[in-house]
Amino acid sequence: MTGCCHNEHCAPAKTTGAPQWRRALWIALTINLAMFSIEIAAGVAADSASLQADALDFIGDSANCAISLMVSGLALTWRARAAFAKGATLMAFSLWVIAITVWHALFHAVPEAEVMGAIGLMAIAANGFVALLLYRFRTGDSNMRSVWICSRNDVIGNAAVLLAAAGVFGAGAGWPDIIVASIMALLGLSGGAEIMRHAARDQRTDSMPAVARAE
Repeated sequence: MTGCCHNEHCAPAKTTGAPQWRRALWIALTINLAMFSIEIAAGVAADSASLQADALDFIGDSANCAISLMVSGLALTWRARAAFAKGATLMAFSLWVIAITVWHALFHAVPEAEVMGAIGLMAIAANGFVALLLYRFRTGDSNMRSVWICSRNDVIGNAAVLLAAAGVFGAGAGWPDIIVASIMALLGLSGGAEIMRHAARDQRTDSMPAVARAE
């Protein structure tokens, strides 16, 4: 890859191991692990499918950041492989969220709206900070982009949890929680597929002859 950075796919290879990138990942990893612990406990206590779904996103993001730290500075091919694996993992987490959502729908659980709202506000603040932290890396290689996509999706998911809490409070029923959890699962599936497509493109780019990449 040395000396071939003349297009959008190989240029990020120069900066992917930069101290700024690694520092941002460590901060994001710490925040995501802390929020997973808080949100999974609250989701179980409040019997909320959307909170549990959001908690799974936090642990998925933690793994995402950890893997990104491991491959930071490696060749584009390895970063693309890591990103592909992370996309597949995100889709697997989304399928697990679907399973949780179905379970809640069958048993008609009514979650505690107050807990959902309080934890949702905390989560959107945490994810909003992480998303802003990672915004500058959103146009990097597939590995960088995978972290940004997950953070972006989480902010959307947190906003949806707040809407679900308002819906549960107003309707006195669990269906808003079920709907939001389902939307979050679909968002995860879409994000995972996007990450995998970008990773596959990076792998194809890195396998091209150096002359072809420079054109």
